[in-house]
Amino acid sequence: MTSDITRRDFLNGVAIGTGASLLLPPHVLAQATGSLAESVIPNDYYPPTLTGMRGSHKGSFEVAHALAWKGEKPDQYQDLNEHYDLVVVGAGQSGLAAAWYYRKKMGPAAKILLLDNHDDFGGHAKRNEFHYKDRMILSLAGAQNIEPMSGYSDTAIGLLEDIGINEKALELMASNTPDNFALGGKMNADNGMTVPTDYGHKTVKGNWVLSVMQGGEGYDKAVRELPVPSSEQDKLIAFFAGEKDLLADLSLSEQYDYVKATSYNQFLVERVGLAEETLPILNAYLRIFMGPSGWNLSVFEAISYGSPGLTSMGWVTSLISKFVMASAGDSPVAYMFPDGNASVARLLVQKLIPSVAPKMKGFEDVAVARFNYAVLDQQGSPTRLRLNSSVVGVKEVGSKRVQVDYVQKSKPLRVSASNCILACYNGLIPHLCPEMTKQQKEGLSYGVKVPFIYANVLLDNGRAFSKLGVTLTQCPYDPFQWVSASPTVTTGSYEPPRSVDDPMAVFMMGSPTPPDVKGASGRDLFRLGRHQIYSTSFKDYEGQIREQLQGMLGHHGFKHENDIVAITVNRWSHGYAYEYMALDDPEWEAGQAPHEIGRSQFGRISIANSDSEAMPLMQAAFDAAWRAVEEQTTNKV
Repeated sequence: MTSDITRRDFLNGVAIGTGASLLLPPHVLAQATGSLAESVIPNDYYPPTLTGMRGSHKGSFEVAHALAWKGEKPDQYQDLNEHYDLVVVGAGQSGLAAAWYYRKKMGPAAKILLLDNHDDFGGHAKRNEFHYKDRMILSLAGAQNIEPMSGYSDTAIGLLEDIGINEKALELMASNTPDNFALGGKMNADNGMTVPTDYGHKTVKGNWVLSVMQGGEGYDKAVRELPVPSSEQDKLIAFFAGEKDLLADLSLSEQYDYVKATSYNQFLVERVGLAEETLPILNAYLRIFMGPSGWNLSVFEAISYGSPGLTSMGWVTSLISKFVMASAGDSPVAYMFPDGNASVARLLVQKLIPSVAPKMKGFEDVAVARFNYAVLDQQGSPTRLRLNSSVVGVKEVGSKRVQVDYVQKSKPLRVSASNCILACYNGLIPHLCPEMTKQQKEGLSYGVKVPFIYANVLLDNGRAFSKLGVTLTQCPYDPFQWVSASPTVTTGSYEPPRSVDDPMAVFMMGSPTPPDVKGASGRDLFRLGRHQIYSTSFKDYEGQIREQLQGMLGHHGFKHENDIVAITVNRWSHGYAYEYMALDDPEWEAGQAPHEIGRSQFGRISIANSDSEAMPLMQAAFDAAWRAVEEQTTNKV
């Protein structure tokens, strides 16, 4: 990453006409003009406050693309003469967890190096931090929440408890989350439906996910407020009410085959009778939750994930109900820090490298603790975390050594280790380790990560947003399908906006996966979404954000030219791990699924990421890390 990138991104994220000195504290202004090409991280380096294009930012992907697309990498490397017990490639949740599990098992003196291609740690669990009007406003850039403990393995629960997140802490998080904050796991909170009209967007209040679309109280009145033809309203009301069994003409076995092999959108058109123009209203939730629209999810999958239709399928209802209840665990809620799962990553980093925040107590003050990035890669520290470092080659040299080649700020460098864990994107690993078998490479390359765009918009105040009447609303016809207030969660001394007059951040989520393409596989559509991300400039994203928010809030007195202070766009071209899809993927025998073949131990090299579990959840990343550490410490080669 060159020195002008952060300055450009910083300026891009600042609204025209707003003074930079009003936005960020002096240490960030210094960073914007300072050099990141130095070998040592400067004291003013603090990526969470950078605005503009973030996530897969410029400088984080070019080296990997040159390797994967053109087979290009340096011919010679400067050997740093650094040898570690373990090198971890990737400092996301799985990489950080692998370092923690390894140190816990092998002792605090174990020498560990984490390498990451981004300018910040955490992977998708990244922190966005604004400073404005003497206030800190936090939001999330990707990974959002902690699932109920019932879905975690014992080893994953042990990790969370080690860093201070136990059942008592989760209860405190829940109590510190306002009841009206839908994004924070409050299932009874209203979440609106916002649809554009000729006179600006109209937001219809109500709990659309769990009540309106499931035929709950007042569902018919809410549907009648939608600016869609009355004939479509009639069909939606009948569907949400479950007035008849829509599969009654099929035999029992035919019904089962139908819900497993038919797309949800095909069901909505053929059985419910909806026009294709109405489908986005029922797809907005799916697109954010899963990535694709209902054309790529089976009826069974869509309803299992919470889409309406459960009451309209006769005997199939009981089958799906049992599946949904089994998946829900002890409660259908989640827990959220003010910066999402970035706080989990910060807790792990502080445990691994205490000097990064020596005065931090832990869970109670992680949201506000000041992190000193300059000590992440300090000589003499048992665990070191090296950012802006893109790995291009990993191979065994001799019988007891792994050679790791990487590029940091255009410099080809080399280190070695006794063991290596690849906690990076599965699709890159075959290019890092060309000696792998063809079968393992194919397994690693099978899944395509789901792309997402998560934007945070700093507003001068929350007056217009508060008039929506909901903290989260679905926007089925807009570039960003979910729009929410940033987390209104208190943790320790962190204080979210106290009133509508305080500055606030709006969190916007969008799926770039094409929603209206029929007949293409989900993996192909995810590739198209990834291309869209890379081909869309920050200026274009900014235009989309301003237009959408103006349409939503304009009739409440909002003026984007004055009210938007700064914008951060977090693009995740390689987003969440690929989950197998009923319409695209066969049911493999145990041990034969691509992710299982791909994650096989490769000598002194193991693989740990959520891709290797085919599950885009933090607990999967932790489980993969535990497995990889066990391979490298138990199954010695």
